[in-house]
Amino acid sequence: MNEWASKDERGGMRKMHEEGGRGAQAFAAPDCIEVRGARVHNLKNIDVDIPLGKLVGIAGVSGSGKSSLALGVLYAEGSRRYLDALSTYTRRRIAQDSRPQVDEVLHVPAAIALRQRPGIPGVHSTFGTSTELLNYLRLLFSRVAEHVCPHGHYVPASVNVALERPLACPVCGAEFFGPGAEELAFNSAGACSACSGTGVVREVDESTLVPDESLSIQDGAVASWRQLMWSLMPQVAQEMGVRIDVPFRELTEQERDIVFHGPAEKRHIIYQSPKTGQVAELDFTYFNAVYTVENSLSKAKDEKGLARVAKFLKEGVCPDCGGTRLAARARAPRIGGVTLPQASAMVLDELSAWAASVPDAVPSEVRDMARAIVGEMAEPMRRLQQLGLGYLSLDRASSSLSTGERQRVQLARAVRGRTTGALYVLDEPSIGLHPSNVDGLLGVVDDLLADGNSVVLVDHDVRVLRHADHLVEIGPGSGANGGHVIAQGSPSELIECPRSRTGAFLSGGRRVRVRNRAEKATMFDLGCIELSTGKMHTVKPLSVRIPRGRLVAVTGVSGSGKTTLVLEGLVPALRAVAEGAAMPKHVRSLEPAGIERVHLIDASPVGANVRSTVATYSGVLDDLRRAYAKTPVAQERGLKMGAFSYNTGSLRCEVCDGTGQVSLDVQFLPDVDMPCPSCGGSRYGREAYEVKRTVSAGRLNGASDVEVAGASSESVACEQEVSLPELLAMTVDEACGSVAGLRSVKTKLDVLHNLGLGYLTLGEATPALSGGEAQRLKLAGELTRSQDNALFVFDEPTIGLHPLDVEVLLDVLQRLVDAGATVVVIEHDLDMITNADYVIDLGPGGGEDGGEVVVCGTPEDVASCERSVTGRYIKEELEL
Repeated sequence: MNEWASKDERGGMRKMHEEGGRGAQAFAAPDCIEVRGARVHNLKNIDVDIPLGKLVGIAGVSGSGKSSLALGVLYAEGSRRYLDALSTYTRRRIAQDSRPQVDEVLHVPAAIALRQRPGIPGVHSTFGTSTELLNYLRLLFSRVAEHVCPHGHYVPASVNVALERPLACPVCGAEFFGPGAEELAFNSAGACSACSGTGVVREVDESTLVPDESLSIQDGAVASWRQLMWSLMPQVAQEMGVRIDVPFRELTEQERDIVFHGPAEKRHIIYQSPKTGQVAELDFTYFNAVYTVENSLSKAKDEKGLARVAKFLKEGVCPDCGGTRLAARARAPRIGGVTLPQASAMVLDELSAWAASVPDAVPSEVRDMARAIVGEMAEPMRRLQQLGLGYLSLDRASSSLSTGERQRVQLARAVRGRTTGALYVLDEPSIGLHPSNVDGLLGVVDDLLADGNSVVLVDHDVRVLRHADHLVEIGPGSGANGGHVIAQGSPSELIECPRSRTGAFLSGGRRVRVRNRAEKATMFDLGCIELSTGKMHTVKPLSVRIPRGRLVAVTGVSGSGKTTLVLEGLVPALRAVAEGAAMPKHVRSLEPAGIERVHLIDASPVGANVRSTVATYSGVLDDLRRAYAKTPVAQERGLKMGAFSYNTGSLRCEVCDGTGQVSLDVQFLPDVDMPCPSCGGSRYGREAYEVKRTVSAGRLNGASDVEVAGASSESVACEQEVSLPELLAMTVDEACGSVAGLRSVKTKLDVLHNLGLGYLTLGEATPALSGGEAQRLKLAGELTRSQDNALFVFDEPTIGLHPLDVEVLLDVLQRLVDAGATVVVIEHDLDMITNADYVIDLGPGGGEDGGEVVVCGTPEDVASCERSVTGRYIKEELEL
């Protein structure tokens, strides 16, 4: 018994005891998940106990290993063990995570994860499809609506539809089958044929085809030919009777018509290659400027192909379906006079009230069916409303939703099952949430706990962390400097823990205040961007003034119109001016104040696959390949710069083709991705290690030139030879000491260090970086140049950032402002907002209750505005 008691004291291991008098043995339920020897990513062989049935928060700076513990260990092991209980046949058809690197995980329940980055929605995705509410709504209209007979008469609802029996029209006697739910879906049989269920039609915008009529055709006046077609098309046009050596504006109407709409006829031309000078006679079919775009659009197979064509297109509401996406037959059924498109156009709050009235509005024979369907809709609608999404309509395109809105949709779907005994792992659930919506999030979490579940969440919002029963802090730093459990306990215990880097923020004793904000009186001294827009979604017509050369925060509750105003109004308008293109239709006027470049910096992954690394993305690898090609060994062996490319060079590893990893197919088990057994993950073959550069050992740990200059001669004399694969295995800070004499490389590495990314290894794959890391890496090439004519837009840049990381980010933004840039952030984070020079607050509510400029000014101005919901929290943060 002493042995069992000691195990219990170490963290809730199983205990065995005898029930008095009965001699039977029983086991006490475990009270925690026991993790032993976790080594996922940068975790340092950690042991940790995670209480069951509690809300456990995992905190730490960006890159410390929080998600590695939550998702890489707890979720991966919980989901793996659940899937192991399924049949081999089933497991082969389900994507599975590989077994995590951990010695032992005891008592982990079946796990459900909510990841930080919701998937990018497609053109057919709407709020209704992503929440699956539209499935219930289609079923409701299929089963209990009035349907139209072949002669246009409405037939009362009948159970015949559910029984797959024909309906009989009481007016004309015609018999027909009512539509099934799939026949009411715009993703399948119910799609409008004109727009393929997208609700929009694309047609060529002829005003974009010749943007500069002062040019002649032979000088490239026809942009669609220049960018989408062969270079010989002007010669074919000349054979069609068009003058190509005069300014386009001087062409006759007949010539212009040939350019835009001429027939696809073959013409004989003599073509001289501009590269080789060779001359050839060709018979070539004429593609007019309009058809050139239409042809390219029909052949576009991916986003890159569509992007090439998009500049020549304009979108409009489909004239056939009116934007509803549905064919005529799918638009016909009605319940109490309401059609499926009309119900889909209701915001969730309206839809909830209408759905509750449906059972009383339909015939008695289908009333029970209506109650059953509406009852199934009630729970997900309540969850979405609880999360503050009651202002969204089911027909709202998912692509127009903000990251935070998509995150909450994902959360609502994850928790709607009302399971018990499950482990919910939530990665940054407060992303995109206005402070006023955090209470709704915590309410959902409390409901999960009340149902008997366990919740583990990774978060940085101090309000969320204060709500936790237990906190585990990973750190102390990022990357190789993280991966340790530095503190754990209740929030009050972390506040008292001297090792914790989060406790001071939990107590309120430390706040992020790192900028000297611009004075109110001089706010617009550097100029002013003025934008006036018409109605966009739920954003009403409005006008805003944005001070140039300042840090500007656009705020407001979820759904107030922040993303719409900036990403669909300001950004495309400024780009249209810079490119000489037509202004978006919803933009009434714009005064750009000299802004010529617009950079949108979001948290989307950097690079498409594992071949993209920190070294390639930052441009460092090209400089290093050039330097290693100049070494004596490389020149002796005839190795050029290209040989050092791990993508195509002769020195790359032949086993993994330079990816650094191999994937093993193990039948019904998940594919196992592992470091390449030949190169060990370095991406290079053995010969690459034989080509070395001599570097000073005094520089190997990132010592600066000044530090080395002041060191003893004995220290500087110590030298070491380093190969390119060895250099790529170093962190940015370590590599700084190994690039002596390579000024360009040193400059780029210093920028990465100043961005707070010194802990990343040069060979680290960029798609695996966090959202915050991705944003900062995208800025690496911008910090060393003048930004007087540039606008930088950040969409929720504090995603995934600890308050200490927010301080680093603010320093980066200050560098941009100091270089002359205008910086606009769409933000909910109070640390970012209270450090901004100027705040534009939208609202006062979401959806139709928002879309107005509530107040503009300094953070103090917003805090003093009684109509501003954001202002109440700013006031509290500033302790006014």
